[in-house]
Amino acid sequence: MTRVAVMVIHGLGMRKDGYADKLISCLHKELDHVMVLPGAAKQMLDIEPVYWADVFEKREETLFKELVSSQGLNYQALRRFVIHYLADAVAYQPVEHQGHNYDAVHRTLNQAMHTLAQRNGPEAPLCVVAHSLGAVIASNFFYDLQFSSSRIPEIVDVNSALERGDTLTNFYSFGTTLPLWSLRYHDFSRPIQVPSSHVNQHFPGLEGEWVNFYDRDDILGYPLRPIDPAYKQAVKEDVEINAGGLAVSWNPLSHGGYFSNASMNRRIAQGLARTWTWVNRS
Repeated sequence: MTRVAVMVIHGLGMRKDGYADKLISCLHKELDHVMVLPGAAKQMLDIEPVYWADVFEKREETLFKELVSSQGLNYQALRRFVIHYLADAVAYQPVEHQGHNYDAVHRTLNQAMHTLAQRNGPEAPLCVVAHSLGAVIASNFFYDLQFSSSRIPEIVDVNSALERGDTLTNFYSFGTTLPLWSLRYHDFSRPIQVPSSHVNQHFPGLEGEWVNFYDRDDILGYPLRPIDPAYKQAVKEDVEINAGGLAVSWNPLSHGGYFSNASMNRRIAQGLARTWTWVNRS
């Protein structure tokens, strides 16, 4: 039996180990319901969370101490929020020389994919679940694997189809800031291919999908299909949800409420169930 390898990527701000626990628990619950079989999810999925925030965290905290706390500036809690949230996006920007933050962040994805390949085999189907800036990081990472000739990620095992991104089947983005990044480019008409163009070499006839989730109250989350006709074709659906509980679902704080959203996790579970069923068909 082949499991679906799932990589979870967090978004903006300080994230600690265990950030994906709630999403994993909800996703398991919804998949068990979809399959009408308790415990099915643990047999069908292997989930590996990526933690890239520590690439910037020490420098961001040093910056806060030097510029804010030591200077006695006002609104320190708000300034800490700004530094740890906005600085992630600024620091991630690629630069011309090698060895920069862009590559360091992408190495955390390389390592997660290597771990998944080691546990599930080099040809296991790959699903990516990414929040906020994490969806931008995932888009850039797989774009470099699929299209770039000058900025290729450092693949741990180049003989692994999963690590090359060849088995990328499903991409679920939520609360993504990706449309804002389109302003950096004159032409933003080349989204990543989901599923990968190589998937049929490993699983003939397997249909994947890119589904994006957003909350109209989330000022950092947007639909993707309106960006460009190419995105309208690449992204199967923009699904509006109501993220967060009663305290935040109606305001901008809903940006952090996607992980436990039942309707989003149910939709993802349905896609993963289709993938698993196809791959393991007799």
